[in-house]
Amino acid sequence: MLTKQQKSQQIEEAKKIIQDNKTLVFIDFTSTVVEDMKKLRRALLGIGGKMKIIKKKLLRVAFKESNLDFDPEKFDSQVATISAQKDISELAGPIYKFSKETKNKNFKILGGYDLMEKSFIDAEMVKQIGQLPSREILLGRVVGMLVSPIRMFLYVLDQKSKQTVENK
Repeated sequence: MLTKQQKSQQIEEAKKIIQDNKTLVFIDFTSTVVEDMKKLRRALLGIGGKMKIIKKKLLRVAFKESNLDFDPEKFDSQVATISAQKDISELAGPIYKFSKETKNKNFKILGGYDLMEKSFIDAEMVKQIGQLPSREILLGRVVGMLVSPIRMFLYVLDQKSKQTVENK
């Protein structure tokens, strides 16, 4: 049982997490072994994310004091909060990858919260975002699609110039 001072300290930590980050993702870590949790924390450190376990009631108070309309008590299970100063697209990938690799079938992504937009993101959307390729890969594909018609046009011009040289 936490003392009143410990609870107020956790509320302050949660408020600091809310103020300092762009995105939160909530996961159900029921029956997840410590080694798997360590792997997830290491993966999150690579992208500047952190995981913190805060009681749902205390997290609700922190959201309320930060003037955000979200109630984490709607989740039925144990909740860990993953925070990052990056967009949901960069945070969801490693979490989704971990959820597929872990042997624990109880591990679930419960949803996310975009602190900039002040909106809840449901679990399915977080999973879909997590399945997308990285931003760099997507930008490379767009550039490739834009360059392809130009490359084909230059190929046609090259072949036409070769035909005119052969005909002379």
